Amino acid sequence: GINAEYGGKDEKGIDYDKLIQKFGSQKLTPEILERFTKITGHEPHHFLRRGIVFSHRDFDHILTLKEQGKPFYLYTGRGPSSGSLHMGHCVPFMFTKWLQEVFDVPLVVQMTDDEKFLWKDLSLEEAHKLAYQNIKDIIAFGFDPEKTFIFCDLDYIPSCKEFYWNMIRIQKCVNFNQAQKIFGFDETSYIGKVSFPAIQAAPSFSTSFPHMFGSRKIPCLIPCAIDQDPYFRMTRDVAPRLNLPKPCLLHSTFLPALQGAQTKMSSSTVNSAVEVCDTANQIKKKINKYAFSGGKTSVEEHREFGGDTSVDVSYKYLEYFEEDDAKLAKIKEDYESGALLTGELKKILIEKLQGLVKGFQERRALVTDDAVQQFMSRNPKS
Repeated sequence: GINAEYGGKDEKGIDYDKLIQKFGSQKLTPEILERFTKITGHEPHHFLRRGIVFSHRDFDHILTLKEQGKPFYLYTGRGPSSGSLHMGHCVPFMFTKWLQEVFDVPLVVQMTDDEKFLWKDLSLEEAHKLAYQNIKDIIAFGFDPEKTFIFCDLDYIPSCKEFYWNMIRIQKCVNFNQAQKIFGFDETSYIGKVSFPAIQAAPSFSTSFPHMFGSRKIPCLIPCAIDQDPYFRMTRDVAPRLNLPKPCLLHSTFLPALQGAQTKMSSSTVNSAVEVCDTANQIKKKINKYAFSGGKTSVEEHREFGGDTSVDVSYKYLEYFEEDDAKLAKIKEDYESGALLTGELKKILIEKLQGLVKGFQERRALVTDDAVQQFMSRNPKS
C-alpha cells in the first residue's frame, strides 16, 4: 500500500510530493487557487489553503467549464465497512459538500457494497445492510437532496442497463496484465475483484445516470483520498477509447491514525480512530490516551524547547478541523514556543472534535427513512 511505499517510516509520515511524481498528477498551485476564487467568488476551503487537498488532474479544466457556464457533476463514494464512519472518512465528504455548494452542481455518491462483499468476510446481505446505515451518515453532511443521488451498487446496477453497459465497455478496454500492474492482482485473486475496478470507473461517465443526464456526455470531478487514484488513472486511459470525457480529480491526504502519521486512520484498527458515533467521553479518552504527542517529556523541558507540530497528531487534526487560520497559527506558535502544553493542546482538539461530532450526531438523528428514499430515488436531479 501507499504507507509502505511512500514513507511512513518516520513520524512525519507519507511523502506526498513523491506520490505526485509517481502517480503523475499535478500539485495544486497558488495560481490555480487564485483562479478558483476569481471564477467562483469564494475563498478556497481550508483543506485547499493548507495542502490537505494537495493534488489534482485537470482541475483547471473544471474551472474553465465553470467560467463558461458549462455543466459538470461531482462523483465520490464510500466502501461501507464498519457500521460507522470515522473522522478520516469525513474529510472527502466535508470537502465534497463544500464543492457542491460553491459550484452548485449535481453529485453522485456510489456505495460499493459489492466491493466490501468481495474483499471482506461479509455476507452479501450484511454488506448491503451496512451500505444503508452508511447512507444516513452521508446524508448528515448536509448534501442538497434536489441535486444528490446516492446509490448502492447491489441495487442500482441490476436495475440500470446504461450503467451496466458502461461497465462492460470498460471491462473490454483493460486486460489482465494492465489490471495486475495497477492493482496488484495475482492468480489467487477472485475474478470478481479483478473486474471490480470497472464498477468504480462507471460513475465517472454521465451516461451511467440516464435519469439525471439523459444521454448527454458531461465531465465529472472526483474528490477522493489519494489511494483511490489508480482506479481513475485507469478510467482516464479508457475514456477516449469510449469517446467519453476523462474524469477530473482532486486528491486529499490521509488523516493520520491517533498513533502517528506513519499510518492512516482505520475502522478496523481499534483505537486508531475517532468515530462519528463516539460519545464526548470516548473522544476525550481516545485523544488523551492515544494521540501521539510532539511535546517534550517534562513540563520544564517543554517550556524551554517547545513542542514539534510536524509530528504532533493533535496539531495535525486541528489542521483538518479548525477552520480559523488565525486561531491555528496562534496554537502552532504557542505550542512550538512551549507556552502551550501537550495536555492543553489535546484539550483544544477534544473540544473541537466533541463539537463537530455532536453536531453530526444531531443531524444524523434527523435523517429519516423517507430522506434516504429521497436521496436514492431516480427523480431527475440537476
